[in-house]
Amino acid sequence: MRCPFCKVDDSRVVDSRTVDEGAAIRRRRECAACGRRFTTAETSVLLVAKRSGVVEPFSRAKVVTGVRKACQGRPVSDDDLALLAQRVEDALRAGGHAEVPAMEVGLAILSPLRELDEVAYLRFASVYRSFDTLEDFEAEIALLRAEGDATGEEPSDMTAIANQEQRVR
Repeated sequence: MRCPFCKVDDSRVVDSRTVDEGAAIRRRRECAACGRRFTTAETSVLLVAKRSGVVEPFSRAKVVTGVRKACQGRPVSDDDLALLAQRVEDALRAGGHAEVPAMEVGLAILSPLRELDEVAYLRFASVYRSFDTLEDFEAEIALLRAEGDATGEEPSDMTAIANQEQRVR
Protein backbone atom coordinates (compact mmCIF):
# COMPACT_ATOMS: atom_id res chain seq x y z
CA MET A 1 0.00 0.00 0.00
CA ARG A 2 1.34 3.41 -0.96
CA CYS A 3 2.08 5.82 1.91
CA PRO A 4 -0.11 8.96 1.61
CA PHE A 5 2.74 11.07 3.04
CA CYS A 6 5.91 10.05 1.17
CA LYS A 7 4.29 8.00 -1.66
CA VAL A 8 6.54 4.96 -1.11
CA ASP A 9 4.87 1.60 -1.85
CA ASP A 10 6.31 -0.20 1.18
CA SER A 11 4.19 -0.34 4.34
CA ARG A 12 3.38 -2.96 6.94
CA VAL A 13 0.13 -3.70 8.77
CA VAL A 14 0.32 -2.82 12.46
CA ASP A 15 -3.30 -3.59 13.44
CA SER A 16 -6.44 -5.00 11.73
CA ARG A 17 -10.03 -4.85 12.96
CA THR A 18 -13.40 -5.63 11.46
CA VAL A 19 -15.90 -2.77 11.36
CA ASP A 20 -19.50 -2.31 10.20
CA GLU A 21 -20.48 -5.72 11.58
CA GLY A 22 -17.80 -7.48 9.55
CA ALA A 23 -18.58 -5.69 6.27
CA ALA A 24 -15.21 -3.92 6.26
CA ILE A 25 -11.70 -4.22 7.66
CA ARG A 26 -9.86 -1.28 9.16
CA ARG A 27 -6.07 -1.53 9.02
CA ARG A 28 -3.43 0.62 10.70
CA ARG A 29 -0.30 0.69 8.59
CA GLU A 30 3.21 2.00 9.10
CA CYS A 31 5.38 3.25 6.23
CA ALA A 32 8.77 1.53 6.05
CA ALA A 33 10.38 4.65 4.56
CA CYS A 34 9.10 7.57 6.67
CA GLY A 35 7.73 5.67 9.70
CA ARG A 36 4.39 7.53 9.70
CA ARG A 37 1.17 5.65 10.39
CA PHE A 38 -2.05 5.79 8.42
CA THR A 39 -5.38 3.98 8.31
CA THR A 40 -6.94 2.12 5.39
CA ALA A 41 -10.32 0.47 5.01
CA GLU A 42 -11.13 -2.55 2.88
CA THR A 43 -14.63 -3.39 1.73
CA SER A 44 -15.98 -5.78 -0.85
CA VAL A 45 -17.52 -4.16 -3.91
CA LEU A 46 -21.17 -4.93 -4.62
CA LEU A 47 -21.89 -4.61 -8.34
CA VAL A 48 -25.24 -3.99 -10.04
CA ALA A 49 -25.85 -5.39 -13.53
CA LYS A 50 -28.27 -3.22 -15.46
CA ARG A 51 -30.55 -4.45 -18.24
CA SER A 52 -28.36 -2.68 -20.79
CA GLY A 53 -25.45 -4.90 -19.76
CA VAL A 54 -23.59 -2.10 -17.96
CA VAL A 55 -22.18 -3.11 -14.59
CA GLU A 56 -21.62 -0.45 -11.93
CA PRO A 57 -20.96 -0.33 -8.18
CA PHE A 58 -24.00 -0.34 -5.90
CA SER A 59 -24.85 3.17 -4.75
CA ARG A 60 -26.89 3.93 -1.64
CA ALA A 61 -27.25 7.48 -2.96
CA LYS A 62 -29.05 6.13 -6.05
CA VAL A 63 -31.42 4.14 -3.85
CA VAL A 64 -32.17 7.24 -1.76
CA THR A 65 -32.71 9.38 -4.87
CA GLY A 66 -35.11 6.85 -6.39
CA VAL A 67 -37.08 6.34 -3.21
CA ARG A 68 -37.14 10.06 -2.34
CA LYS A 69 -39.38 10.68 -5.37
CA ALA A 70 -41.89 8.16 -4.06
CA CYS A 71 -41.74 9.76 -0.59
CA GLN A 72 -42.39 13.29 -1.81
CA GLY A 73 -44.93 14.95 0.49
CA ARG A 74 -44.80 12.07 2.96
CA PRO A 75 -43.51 12.22 6.56
CA VAL A 76 -40.23 10.47 5.71
CA SER A 77 -36.93 11.99 6.86
CA ASP A 78 -33.51 11.86 5.22
CA ASP A 79 -32.38 9.62 8.10
CA ASP A 80 -35.24 7.22 7.30
CA LEU A 81 -34.11 7.10 3.67
CA ALA A 82 -30.47 6.54 4.64
CA LEU A 83 -31.50 3.67 6.92
CA LEU A 84 -33.63 2.19 4.14
CA ALA A 85 -30.67 2.32 1.74
CA GLN A 86 -28.50 0.60 4.36
CA ARG A 87 -31.12 -2.13 4.81
CA VAL A 88 -31.30 -2.63 1.04
CA GLU A 89 -27.52 -2.95 0.78
CA ASP A 90 -27.41 -5.35 3.75
CA ALA A 91 -30.12 -7.52 2.17
CA LEU A 92 -28.27 -7.64 -1.15
CA ARG A 93 -24.94 -8.47 0.50
CA ALA A 94 -26.62 -11.20 2.57
CA GLY A 95 -27.43 -12.92 -0.72
CA GLY A 96 -23.73 -13.72 -1.01
CA HIS A 97 -23.28 -12.56 -4.61
CA ALA A 98 -20.73 -9.99 -5.73
CA GLU A 99 -22.96 -8.95 -8.65
CA VAL A 100 -26.74 -8.57 -8.53
CA PRO A 101 -29.21 -7.68 -11.28
CA ALA A 102 -30.84 -4.23 -11.06
CA MET A 103 -34.21 -5.98 -10.78
CA GLU A 104 -33.05 -7.50 -7.49
CA VAL A 105 -32.19 -4.05 -6.13
CA GLY A 106 -35.75 -2.91 -6.84
CA LEU A 107 -37.18 -5.97 -5.12
CA ALA A 108 -34.94 -5.38 -2.10
CA ILE A 109 -36.32 -1.82 -1.82
CA LEU A 110 -39.98 -2.83 -1.71
CA SER A 111 -40.14 -4.55 1.69
CA PRO A 112 -38.36 -1.91 3.81
CA LEU A 113 -40.19 0.87 1.95
CA ARG A 114 -43.52 -0.76 2.72
CA GLU A 115 -42.60 -0.85 6.42
CA LEU A 116 -41.55 2.80 6.25
CA ASP A 117 -44.56 4.25 4.41
CA GLU A 118 -47.27 2.35 2.54
CA VAL A 119 -48.21 5.28 0.31
CA ALA A 120 -44.59 5.70 -0.78
CA TYR A 121 -44.45 1.93 -1.27
CA LEU A 122 -47.48 2.04 -3.56
CA ARG A 123 -45.99 4.93 -5.56
CA PHE A 124 -42.66 3.13 -5.96
CA ALA A 125 -44.29 -0.22 -6.76
CA SER A 126 -46.54 1.40 -9.37
CA VAL A 127 -43.50 2.59 -11.32
CA TYR A 128 -41.28 -0.41 -10.59
CA ARG A 129 -43.94 -2.96 -11.48
CA SER A 130 -45.36 -0.83 -14.34
CA PHE A 131 -48.95 -0.50 -13.14
CA ASP A 132 -51.04 0.26 -16.24
CA THR A 133 -54.59 0.34 -14.94
CA LEU A 134 -56.60 1.35 -11.92
CA GLU A 135 -57.15 -2.37 -11.30
CA ASP A 136 -53.40 -2.81 -10.77
CA PHE A 137 -53.54 -0.21 -7.99
CA GLU A 138 -56.70 -1.69 -6.49
CA ALA A 139 -55.18 -5.18 -6.46
CA GLU A 140 -52.06 -3.91 -4.68
CA ILE A 141 -54.16 -1.99 -2.14
CA ALA A 142 -56.27 -5.10 -1.53
CA LEU A 143 -53.08 -7.09 -0.98
CA LEU A 144 -51.81 -4.48 1.48
CA ARG A 145 -55.12 -4.57 3.36
CA ALA A 146 -55.24 -8.37 3.44
CA GLU A 147 -51.69 -8.63 4.74
CA GLY A 148 -52.38 -5.86 7.28
CA ASP A 149 -55.48 -7.71 8.51
CA ALA A 150 -53.53 -10.96 8.76
CA THR A 151 -50.89 -9.32 10.96
CA GLY A 152 -53.47 -7.45 13.03
CA GLU A 153 -51.99 -4.05 12.24
CA GLU A 154 -53.91 -0.85 12.79
CA PRO A 155 -55.40 0.82 9.71
CA SER A 156 -52.65 2.68 7.90
CA ASP A 157 -52.44 5.76 5.72
CA MET A 158 -53.19 3.46 2.78
CA THR A 159 -56.49 2.33 4.33
CA ALA A 160 -57.47 5.92 5.06
CA ILE A 161 -56.72 6.96 1.47
CA ALA A 162 -58.63 4.02 0.00
CA ASN A 163 -61.63 4.75 2.27
CA GLN A 164 -61.53 8.40 1.22
CA GLU A 165 -61.45 7.39 -2.46
CA GLN A 166 -64.52 5.18 -1.95
CA ARG A 167 -66.44 8.07 -0.35
CA VAL A 168 -65.60 10.30 -3.33
CA ARG A 169 -66.94 7.76 -5.87
